[in-house]
Amino acid sequence: MVYSREALIEAVSAQMPDKRWKHTLGVMESSVKLARRYGADPERAETAAILHDVAKYWPVDRMRKIIEENNLSHELLRHDKQLWHAEVGAYVAEQEYGISDPEILDAIRYHTSGREGMGLLEKIVCLADYIEPGRDFPGVDHIRKQAKVSLEVGLVAGFDSTIRLLLEKRRIVFPLTMLARNDLVRVLEEKG
Repeated sequence: MVYSREALIEAVSAQMPDKRWKHTLGVMESSVKLARRYGADPERAETAAILHDVAKYWPVDRMRKIIEENNLSHELLRHDKQLWHAEVGAYVAEQEYGISDPEILDAIRYHTSGREGMGLLEKIVCLADYIEPGRDFPGVDHIRKQAKVSLEVGLVAGFDSTIRLLLEKRRIVFPLTMLARNDLVRVLEEKG
């Protein structure tokens, strides 16, 4: 079954606290703006944004079970549980909400970590998650400014911020995030 935009909003918003739904609304708004600015389909960007945190508030045991039983990225289980909801969210978007567009699914799957070779929609949703209007953390204004230069410049600023925070807290940096950041720096160097 494929959900209408309204039905999708109703189903997803019911699975999270109001504060997280406000964040999702901000990611939707930012994704649409970035899509228009950088030449992506705003409707597809919005759909990915609606679903990006669908599993964020699910119990850890439920997410672990979905990862294990459906042969999703077992590498995730060795890392911070905050990353799990993205992979599980992509699975749920496909299985429960009828999303079959691989670019939308990848935008959901990689919105927290990024990856090498990110597609346009992935970059948009990942960056929108950093810069949505409700975000308030040290450095967010810098990331917002960089997002106006290019998606790649904005994402490097975002990943740098995340990596810096994790290093300061002596936490493990998820390998995909490091690879994504380095890949984007290479892309920018090639562009000159």
